[in-house]
Amino acid sequence: MKTGIDSYCYHRYFGEIYEDIEKAPKYTMTLEDFLRRAIKLKVDGVSLETCFIPSFEETYLKRIKEIIDEGGLEVVLAWGHPDGLEGGRNPGAVRDMEDQFRTCEILGVDVLRIVGSSLSFRNEPHMPQIEKITGLLREPLRKAQDKGIRLAIENHFDFTVDEYITMLNDIDSDYFGMTFDTGNCLRNGDEPVEAARKLAKYIFATHTKDVAPQYGGDPKDWTYYACTPLGKGIINIPGVVDVLEESGYKGLIAVEIDYLHPEYGDNTDKAVVESIDFLKKLNKKYKN
Repeated sequence: MKTGIDSYCYHRYFGEIYEDIEKAPKYTMTLEDFLRRAIKLKVDGVSLETCFIPSFEETYLKRIKEIIDEGGLEVVLAWGHPDGLEGGRNPGAVRDMEDQFRTCEILGVDVLRIVGSSLSFRNEPHMPQIEKITGLLREPLRKAQDKGIRLAIENHFDFTVDEYITMLNDIDSDYFGMTFDTGNCLRNGDEPVEAARKLAKYIFATHTKDVAPQYGGDPKDWTYYACTPLGKGIINIPGVVDVLEESGYKGLIAVEIDYLHPEYGDNTDKAVVESIDFLKKLNKKYKN
């Protein structure tokens, strides 16, 4: 089992604050700061959100690659925050997604997480969105395959696992799979362990969230299931990891925190540290 951190955990530190429900942190971070923090925590890899990469100039990316290599980090590149292809209604976003193939090549990345839809469109009919997204992805997927890059679409609090399986079967490519988000499964009505079983052979990357409901909250609100440190919420994280291990998954178990449950204050870094500690203790099970 390889541990990792998605840079979205630190979205507040990169300057993205959820209005009315989050406070600005006492300090900010650069991408370099995040990578050095990951190295200090001795994780195996990181998932880098492109929205927090300040420059895509080759000179800058090569400096970032030096830090990655220094820490021996495996990297997934994550494109599409917040709405990606907007349920298939934004063909123009395809070019932006394809631009990240070059970033992958410079950073030595072979998995690009992508976003097809999002919370913004989840109440619109799903199958028309899925059909449009599928159509938009066919040509980019051919280009990605030529470069040895696998596209990993995230269950982004939009479609059910069974609906994603429809898309995966329709596209039917070894270079198209999933970024499996445990928290978004539950938020969208899927049980995460069972969802992992259904998707196991398609999973290229993970966003490993644990969540707990907020007392008095509205289940229709995405923040109702707010993030906790791994092992502190209601998701059976060991059960999910068991499924991935049994399936032969070789990618990162990457911690992701979007909105931290108020019970844990606003110290995201502390929650990340607790989550990594949880995974490292769990990892001993697989080494014994």
